[in-house]
Amino acid sequence: MKTREIKELTSKEIQERLDAEKDQLVRLKLNHAISPLDNPSQIKVVRRTIARLATELRQREN
Repeated sequence: MKTREIKELTSKEIQERLDAEKDQLVRLKLNHAISPLDNPSQIKVVRRTIARLATELRQREN
């Protein structure tokens, strides 16, 4: 998810998306621990998306 797309969302939508991305990260890590993922760089992509969402949410609070 690009920064431009994130800025178009409302704060409530960002929070919901942040929760969903965190759940996905937990699932990816668990699946990767059990058996290697086909594309382990997915974990990095999800972590960066979480960081982008959290950053935008924090900027809106200030």
